[in-house]
Amino acid sequence: MTDPLIDSLERALAEREAAGLGRRRRVVESRAGPRAVVDGRELVSFAGNDYLGLAGEPSLAEAAAVAARRWGVGATASHLLCGHYAAHEALEREIAEWVAPCAGARAVTFSTGYLANLAIVSALADRETEVFADRLNHACLNDGALLARSRLVRYAHGDAGALARRLASSDAPRKLIATDAVFSMDGDVAPLVALAALAQAHDAWLVVDDAHGFGVLGGGRGTLAELGVASPRIVLMGTLGKAAGVAGAFVAAHPAVVETIVQTARPYLFTTASPPMLAETLRASLVLVRADAWRRERLARHVARFRAGAADLPWRLGDSRTPIQPLVVGDAIEATRLSQALERRGVFVPAIRPPTVPEGTSRLRVSLSAAHRDDDVDALLRALAEAARDSR
Repeated sequence: MTDPLIDSLERALAEREAAGLGRRRRVVESRAGPRAVVDGRELVSFAGNDYLGLAGEPSLAEAAAVAARRWGVGATASHLLCGHYAAHEALEREIAEWVAPCAGARAVTFSTGYLANLAIVSALADRETEVFADRLNHACLNDGALLARSRLVRYAHGDAGALARRLASSDAPRKLIATDAVFSMDGDVAPLVALAALAQAHDAWLVVDDAHGFGVLGGGRGTLAELGVASPRIVLMGTLGKAAGVAGAFVAAHPAVVETIVQTARPYLFTTASPPMLAETLRASLVLVRADAWRRERLARHVARFRAGAADLPWRLGDSRTPIQPLVVGDAIEATRLSQALERRGVFVPAIRPPTVPEGTSRLRVSLSAAHRDDDVDALLRALAEAARDSR
């Protein structure tokens, strides 16, 4: 006897697969780095977000081992019970001093960037708030508005003029602008100077998700520093599992904003703190993010090398100066086939399909790292050129 609830799920899964939207978890059996053993086969990987090559850094592994011996492996409770350790406190102080989105900023850490964005928006917005979100924002910014039960108003991607018109027509008593700094699937940079001016003019918060800019742009301080933007109405979120190579996230802002998050944000109040051993490891990572300018310099060379080599490929290369280099294929099935063609040639670049990107814009998201070598980038370009010839 079949179960109608199970049957409905199986039909929906089959439809997803037929549309080229099925996904499966690939099993990685090797240490983090530019070469990955994926489902038993070694591939050159351009799939992750290890922009500075720190995820497999031996000195950070040693820092984690030392920290585990000192602190153990769990925090045991939320930060507001007994889970806030000296390692967390030190990390938050060091991050706030480094990124400095405003004078006298404080920081608070989270287990994930998703939780951090939920906490920011739900702490600062309510039913009377309009949240103005770039159409290509990461989903967690939109979900934060849903958690706050705010009205979500989406504006055209990167279009400060469109945002200005929406703000001008709003009669909401509270306003919050939310944007990625570096957009995760396109690699382009938000017009933060214009957005900060609009936030000031319309008495709005500006929430900036710098998950993909922290550690890379602005000498490592992030996209705000790159563009010279600072304000007490900016709330900055950055993740610590990408360029920093470890795990977690932070929010840095005016002390009143951070204290409001600590006191009222449900994703902070009701979550067990991340292990203090991770906070200690992140302190060691932050030293390298600050000091190792050569990692950013090598990464910039790889970006230039890839863009020069990819200019004549048949797929549209996104306008990105960051490590995120999208090759837009269009059709989800064709993007999957291209990914498979690269994998047969020893290169791992997963296809990105809806709902992660809009319909008709499925792509390969090439993610470059300082850990890559020049010949890794060349191998990727050769594989793409061969796949292009074979598809004619």
